[in-house]
Amino acid sequence: MKAMVLKAPRDLQFETLPTPKPAKDQVLVRVTHSGICGTDLKIYTGGIPVRYPMIMGHEVTGAVVESSSDRIRPGDRVLVDPALACGNCPICQAGFPNVCPNGGLIGRDVNGGFAEYVVAPVQQVFPLPDAVDSRQVPLIQVATTCLHAQRRVNIFPGQCVVVMGLGVSGQIHLQLAKARGAYPVIGITRSAWKRKLAQKLGADITLPSGTEAERALREITNGHGADLIIETTGKLPALASSIGMARPGGTLLLFGIVTATEGALPFYQLYFKELTLVNARVAKSEDFPAMIDLVARGTVNLDALITHVMPLSELGTAIGMLDSDADERMKIIIDNAR
Repeated sequence: MKAMVLKAPRDLQFETLPTPKPAKDQVLVRVTHSGICGTDLKIYTGGIPVRYPMIMGHEVTGAVVESSSDRIRPGDRVLVDPALACGNCPICQAGFPNVCPNGGLIGRDVNGGFAEYVVAPVQQVFPLPDAVDSRQVPLIQVATTCLHAQRRVNIFPGQCVVVMGLGVSGQIHLQLAKARGAYPVIGITRSAWKRKLAQKLGADITLPSGTEAERALREITNGHGADLIIETTGKLPALASSIGMARPGGTLLLFGIVTATEGALPFYQLYFKELTLVNARVAKSEDFPAMIDLVARGTVNLDALITHVMPLSELGTAIGMLDSDADERMKIIIDNAR
């Protein structure tokens, strides 16, 4: 099979390898499309250490080639859940396989989807309806993490929800919040292009980030602040602004991955406002059928988030695009058949 193999940090090579053989509890999937995200960029640059050589790629869809399961048959189009869990530890047994201490990730700990074929546990592939275009499916994996996060907080009709950061996950979050009846849903980013896209996808109000956003939000909410702030950037200044924008008794959903080990935050406001902090990690198996259904019914628009489709051989160029500040770029999809 053809595969893009990471030999060392920033050393990506196009190679021909043996097609992997699925174990009894696995399926073999011929990959049609895969998505690139920030995790892939960090693995590529060495920011996330892996065992070399490694085939990256954890946002994967394709058609089943081999399966011993009655539920999943050859020819089925499927989405792969890339999060691996042991299933036996106390954390898994308590219902939290997404944070299994013995877990891993396809494309980071075992070979992933930037190849013609990938193997995956049979219980972690989900069939797709005809209504869902294969090009959009890698984004469903991203969307499941957003859905999982929002399932951890209450959103009631008429509540004000602010989404900080309007990248791919932020654009999905605002659509999910709208679907749950939130009003107004407010998107905040410095990018005018992303604000325009958010308006197209249903944001009631968009604001440029900065101190003016906090002032505008106070006016919109009659001085109270937002019921829920969804922070998607993982940046401490944005988190600090989120604390300032939340109403007393409000909730912060920390979706962005904060890697800073120290920094300044308005901690007194956390106490004074009695804010609730909630964070979420990846997704659970029940999030996949639910998100597939939301996309199939048109509740969430993923196609508008795809700005580039590139062949597998140009993966290095595509990853490099993530490392730039280009404004009019959202999701890059790899067409593995090209």
